[in-house]
Amino acid sequence: MDRTMSVLTEARLLQPKLVAWRRDIHRHPELGFREHRTARIVANHLSELGLEVQTGLAVTGVVGLLKGSRPGPTIALRADMDALPIQEANVVDYASGEEGIMHACGHDGHTAMLMGAAEVLARHRDRLCGQIKFIFQPAEEGPGGAEPMIEAGVLEDPPVDAMIALHLHTDIPTGQVAIKYGVASTCAAGFELTITGKGGHGAVPHKAVDPIVAAAATVMAVQSIVSRQIDPLQAAVITIGTMEGGYRSNVIAHSVKMTGTMRSLEWDVLLFLIEQFTFTVRQVTKAYGCQTEIEVEHGYPAVVNDETICRVVEHAARSLLGSSSVSRAGQPMLGSEDFALFSLKCPSCFFRLGAQNTDRGFTQAWHHPSFDFDEEALSIGVAVFSQAVLDYCC
Repeated sequence: MDRTMSVLTEARLLQPKLVAWRRDIHRHPELGFREHRTARIVANHLSELGLEVQTGLAVTGVVGLLKGSRPGPTIALRADMDALPIQEANVVDYASGEEGIMHACGHDGHTAMLMGAAEVLARHRDRLCGQIKFIFQPAEEGPGGAEPMIEAGVLEDPPVDAMIALHLHTDIPTGQVAIKYGVASTCAAGFELTITGKGGHGAVPHKAVDPIVAAAATVMAVQSIVSRQIDPLQAAVITIGTMEGGYRSNVIAHSVKMTGTMRSLEWDVLLFLIEQFTFTVRQVTKAYGCQTEIEVEHGYPAVVNDETICRVVEHAARSLLGSSSVSRAGQPMLGSEDFALFSLKCPSCFFRLGAQNTDRGFTQAWHHPSFDFDEEALSIGVAVFSQAVLDYCC
């Protein structure tokens, strides 16, 4: 049995553990910077493997250090641990036990896979030249755990030479891996705005200033920014995610609150979106006689994948799964990822791991209340992580 098959076999033998870890974490989801239980599970496992373990980084972050038998480079693997404030709709025995919180983005799987990779690679420490950092990060979904983890020194002592992370995708079949060289995700900004009018009785609207009408006009107006002010060859998105206002059917509201997101592949385009969004909102709401407060929070930059590290991951995946199962993704994902902050600091590869199974209904997109994924992907992720590290450090 060659080394590649050995790693794949080891990962598959871990499948029952991987599923148990993932389902346990799924039953007990925790929001960003509150992942205390998850962090304890991770830290205990890493300690049992004989790794040097740091806890409490950026509140709930965990880092395990595995030292090889000979000097060499330091590579880091990263998983995010946080859940989302979403009420789960799945009827399964591992469904969330926390009201209004669920793992709707696969971070439970990411955590389980990195725990599994630590177990596989700990068995091969005598083959390793250099060191491996296993970085378990809080709060990827917001307000962002990568930055405080970096500030806490996770990329130092020893300095990290390369970094790898993955994300489960239910739009890619299980057993498939996609790697986007170069820009791999969008940069993003979030916004919150309050449109204030003058409340009144629904029967006499002429004595009030209706912010709901202004809000409706605003929703339509901002969509023209992308369709009429952005080059069609440049990616851009403006989404209004929430709108809240009003008290009852016969009352004109005093104010309306709206939140949303803006995305682009290029930072300059994002800055233009923010500028035009702010201008458009102010002008439209003013035309309806309303006042507007706008807060824009610059989010994460784009993930930029390094060609050399991508080649390492691609070679590992092809050797494990066969060339037909690995692709170079043609387009970046339009999601935003705070792994981008790591990719600015060291050569990195953020790859996509297929977890779609149409026969079993694992097709829902991230952040959907019925999101779930094919757990057969777990051992594949462990194998790709492990093989890539062995190729890089041996």
